[in-house]
Amino acid sequence: MASLVRSPPLLFPATARHTATVIFIHGLGDTGAGWASAVENWRRRQRLDEVKFILPNAPHIPITCNWGMRMPGWYDIKRLDGNAESLRRDEDEPGVLVSQAYFHELIQKEIDSGIPADRIVIGGFSQGGAMSIFAGLTSKVKLAGIVGLSSYLLLSLKFADLVPKPTPNQDTPIFLGHGDSDQVVNYELGKKSYDLLKGLGFKATFKTYPGMGHSACLEELDDIENFLKERLPALGKGDEKSEL
Repeated sequence: MASLVRSPPLLFPATARHTATVIFIHGLGDTGAGWASAVENWRRRQRLDEVKFILPNAPHIPITCNWGMRMPGWYDIKRLDGNAESLRRDEDEPGVLVSQAYFHELIQKEIDSGIPADRIVIGGFSQGGAMSIFAGLTSKVKLAGIVGLSSYLLLSLKFADLVPKPTPNQDTPIFLGHGDSDQVVNYELGKKSYDLLKGLGFKATFKTYPGMGHSACLEELDDIENFLKERLPALGKGDEKSEL
């Protein structure tokens, strides 16, 4: 796993003074470019002008449920049959932890560049959403928010033991969205993950999109935009020297 090769993330610089960053993670078999149109959608109303968007690219790894063929993935998946328990069984913990370290590194790079942790949101879709929840809640810095779309809680049977103590993100808002017709990541698994997070005291909200499969709809994209605007409000010009 140490020899993984990743393409650099796709970047959308802030159109105004850069005061906040969103890291949004694609799903299995996709690339960062697959979410470029969603970023354009989120920026179209010019309510997120101070936000830089980072769309990471997963390395090509063998995926067991794809007959071992290599494809972009953040961790291996043994079975993908829509069963709520299949994704929880035989999880690729080493792969999850390698990707977790990579996302923690991306967060730290933003902090090192001058963006406070509480002006950073991490989110994603499917595998990317699962990684955003896991990496976000195991982060040692307090983030502005976490988004998980059509996803689930990784390593759920031991998750409570993997979270830092004390937990910086205990009160960090988490937006979870899921279609109730999802045939890939079972809707009930998404709901169970939400219930588990709430049971651990995390500040999660769960929204169901009736009739939606394993995808994202315009209503959900608008909900994410509103979440980002709420969590990353514009700060204005700021820090300008007085002319007195």
